[in-house]
This record gives sequence, structure tokens and C-alpha cells, in this order.
Amino acid sequence: MHTDQSTVLVTGGTGSFGSTMIRRLLDTDVREIRVLSRDELKQHELRQALNDPRVRFYLGDVRDEDSVHRATRGVDFVFHAAALKQVPSCEFFPLEAVRTNILGSANVIEASNANGVQSVVCLGTDKAAYPVNAMGMSKALMEKVAQAFARNNPTARTTVSTVRYGNVMMSRGSVIPLFAEQVRTGAPMTLTDPSMTRFLMSLDEAVLLVEHAFEHARPGDLFIRKAPASTVGDLARAVASAMGREADLQVIGTRHGEKLYETLATREELARSEDQGDYFRVAVDARDLNYGEYFDEGDVTESEIDDYHSHNTERLDVAGVVDLLEGLPQFRALVAAT
Repeated sequence: MHTDQSTVLVTGGTGSFGSTMIRRLLDTDVREIRVLSRDELKQHELRQALNDPRVRFYLGDVRDEDSVHRATRGVDFVFHAAALKQVPSCEFFPLEAVRTNILGSANVIEASNANGVQSVVCLGTDKAAYPVNAMGMSKALMEKVAQAFARNNPTARTTVSTVRYGNVMMSRGSVIPLFAEQVRTGAPMTLTDPSMTRFLMSLDEAVLLVEHAFEHARPGDLFIRKAPASTVGDLARAVASAMGREADLQVIGTRHGEKLYETLATREELARSEDQGDYFRVAVDARDLNYGEYFDEGDVTESEIDDYHSHNTERLDVAGVVDLLEGLPQFRALVAAT
């Protein structure tokens, strides 16, 4: 991604992904990085940690059109990472997920277009594919909002695309730090269901996915990062093994809105996708409101393709997950601290 002398906005920039992206951008010749978020304490802490005059903090909320318009004026690129991401809390407060993940994303897209932003990449989740919970449903509609903008505004100045990835290891709210703390204190490692599978990806790989989208996106594109997976039980055993302990597992049952496995790409999406090695590029369905195409014409290839999900991707065993964890600087630092 070429950001030399560019101004970049990161919404939700104090979170795990946003702060990682900001640090990566600071290693380039970027002119200015703006952080739009609503938590002044996290902004203060990140300001102190970075101590770089190129980073400017905008207190605001993607739900508020005015604050988004102020933050996007004069911006070249937007990383839209602001979201409500916790599955159980979105189950109890689904309208809050709608306001932030759907309406907030629409505000970011419309403000970016109004202010001449070159490109917007919206961060999604595997939970948006065949969603069964409010968080996944709201992120699926975020994708639809981005794709509809591209479809309805073919001459727009702003290229809007989305990315979708699985669980990011060591991100805020990740289960790995919880497992490590339980091992450290000698408490049982609490699992929802040991046979659940989840994709495993590092923060750096998530950042590379976003950079790939900025470099290659056409309007409405969806980019999906391929990733290995493991069972939750093997993940817990791997954390304990990497810390030199035996795993003491306690099954507590599935939480609100959780799936047995996660889907990164549906068969319908794969039927119109391009395999780019580490990524799938899914082009926007650009058909217009000619309903004959929808009712009279189908795609026979869809029935020949399986979904890409955490049950049929590369499956890591305990040793494989240990190798993955030991390659993460954040995990090594966590183990060293315990």
C-alpha cells in the first residue's frame, strides 16, 4: 500500500487491529494518521504509547454523521475498524449493533465519498457468513451496505471494499489471554465446547489482508483471508503446553449466539470468486433490478462447490497450534510475563 504523504483515517483506532495498523503506518512516510473513536481514556493511553505528532485523535462516534464528516475531510484512505464485536453483548442489545455496525458504517462510507476519499476498506468477520447471531447479522448488513454503495454509485470517487477474516489471535477479547491467565493462576481452563472449530489468524495477517484490499480492490469487492483452524479444545491444550503446564479443562457450555464452526466464504460467494493465493476476491454481484435474471437464470456451479469453513480448512493439531502461538510476539511476551 502506497501511503507516502497521505492522510489516513482509522476508525476504532484504539482497538487491537487499529493500533496495529497505526504502528505499521508510522513506519512509512505517511503524512498524518487520524484516529476516530469515542473512548478518551484509550485515546490518551495510545497517544502516550505512540508519542508521534503525525497521529491526531478525533473524539467522536461513527454513529454521529457530523463527527465522521469532520474526521474524513482531507483524508486519502479510510480503515473502518470501529464496531461492536462481542457476540453475547450484541445478542442482548441488537439495536446497538445495528447503530454502530450498520448505520455507523453507512456514515463512514457516505462521508468518505462526500469528502473525496480515494478508498475505504471496511473490516468484517467470518460471523457475517450464514449469520446466526446479531453481531454477525449486523456485519453481514455492513457488507451489503458497502456493496450497494458500489452498485448504485458506479461513478463514485471513492472505492469501497470489505474484508472478512476469522478469529484474530491475541486481539482484545481473544480467548488466548484468558486461557493463559487461567493457566498462570492454576484455575481450570473454561471451554464452551471443545469440538468447536475456529479459524486462527495473527494481527499482522489481518493487517496484510486490509493492505491487499487497498492495493487491489475494485468497487464492491470482498476479500477473504485463507487460514488454518483448530478445535477450541486443542487451542486450550496448546496454550497450556506452550506455558509448560498440563491443561485442566472445564466445559461450561455454548454461549449465546455461538456456532459449532465458522464460515469464511459461502458456496454462493466462491462461485464468483477469484483465487489469489492467500486470498479469495469475491466480486460484487453487479446485476441490476432486472428480476428475470434472478428468477429465470441460475448458476449451476454453486451446487458443485462447498462452503469454506473452519471444519474443512487445514486443521492444526496441538503441536501445530503451539508452533503458531510461539511465532506470535504478543504471546511470547505474555508467557514471559507469567
